Amino acid sequence: MGRLAIIGGGAAGLAAAVTAARELRLLGVPGDVAVYEADERVGRSILATGNGRCNFSNARIDAGAYRNAAFVEAALGALAADDGLQPGGESVGPGPEGALGAAGPDPVHAFFAGLGLVWREEGEGRLYPLANKATSVLDVLRAAAADFGVAEACGRRAVRLDVPDRPGGRFHLRFADGTVGHADAVVLATGGRTARELLPEGIGFAAARPVLGPLRTATDVVRHLNNLRVRCAVTLAGPDGAPKAREAGELLFRDYGVSGIAVFNLSRFAEPGDRLLVDLLPQVPEDGCAAFLHARRRRLAFGDRPLSREAFLRGMLLPAVARAVLEEAGLAPEAPLAKRDVAVLARALKAFPLEVRGIGDERQCQVRRGGADVAAFDPRTLEARAVPGLHVVGEALDVDAPCGGYNLHWAWASGMLAGRGAVARLTGLDTATQDERR
Repeated sequence: MGRLAIIGGGAAGLAAAVTAARELRLLGVPGDVAVYEADERVGRSILATGNGRCNFSNARIDAGAYRNAAFVEAALGALAADDGLQPGGESVGPGPEGALGAAGPDPVHAFFAGLGLVWREEGEGRLYPLANKATSVLDVLRAAAADFGVAEACGRRAVRLDVPDRPGGRFHLRFADGTVGHADAVVLATGGRTARELLPEGIGFAAARPVLGPLRTATDVVRHLNNLRVRCAVTLAGPDGAPKAREAGELLFRDYGVSGIAVFNLSRFAEPGDRLLVDLLPQVPEDGCAAFLHARRRRLAFGDRPLSREAFLRGMLLPAVARAVLEEAGLAPEAPLAKRDVAVLARALKAFPLEVRGIGDERQCQVRRGGADVAAFDPRTLEARAVPGLHVVGEALDVDAPCGGYNLHWAWASGMLAGRGAVARLTGLDTATQDERR
């Protein structure tokens, strides 16, 4: 009888547990699967995602959107091949109001459909449970884990992992309370914050730092705009002015900087000293902005009455944002708008600059960039090449992606791969043989 220990009861850990226990049941092979979670309950991180609604995946997953994209593409391709599916494609046929979830050509979506989850598609392919609560996702995972005999060991914080000292030996898990556990295979699903402490020497590790969160900027301007929202496009530029990334969407000004989904996505690439160039008129082409503003100036002119610069922006921008733009352009708000002012305003409106100082509020960050070097792992099983039987998944690997369900999708997918890989290690059956016996 083999024993699989999963360290971490978050999204990736639960997906690994359900998949492994199900595989053992289908194969008719005895084995124990246990999830060790430092918290008092499993899945707490799932409940916090998507503001409690859990954007658990995306209908149009693109491996190219991930950090270490080639590795992710190989992993997602292996998972699809195991299921006899083609990677990519849409998992939900969008209807007029967002169709209900159904199994489709994506193994993660098929996995959740098999657990009984029903979902709907919202904008940009984001998938949410139909009940609109993250508890729906956790409920089906925990129910499946219980049905397949997965043991939950909560309040058990692993502090050390000793790898086998000989082929066929066992792993030793040492916990904060002084107890020791043993396993024939291990899935490490603790996330980037603690994975480094448990990984054996020799596996490269990039220091984890929070991303997918708000950015702190120079505050002279933004502190007057706190809690104001604008629809815009934002370009992240390096100190040399070269663009690094661009996002469109809603931006929320905060007293420390800026927030919003567009900013969250840019935070994956932002470094102190970079600049955010906010395009407040994204629907107007840059080379046509001056002409647009000249036409507006002529339209708003009324007899001999002078048109102030502040009045010129009224109805186009919120008053506080308009004053910030005029300040950036070096134009007094109450002064009459001159023809020569138009070109200056066009530049300020299309590239309102904010200097990046760092992450604004780490507590709001959705993932941590960094983790174990993916080169040390087989993308087909997430098994460490140098340590047979050790699988590392989810955020513990140096993989992250933009908002929209991508990061949770990776958690589920990597957990599923590791669960299958661990069963192959425990049973001595490769994936092809497992498929034949299902």
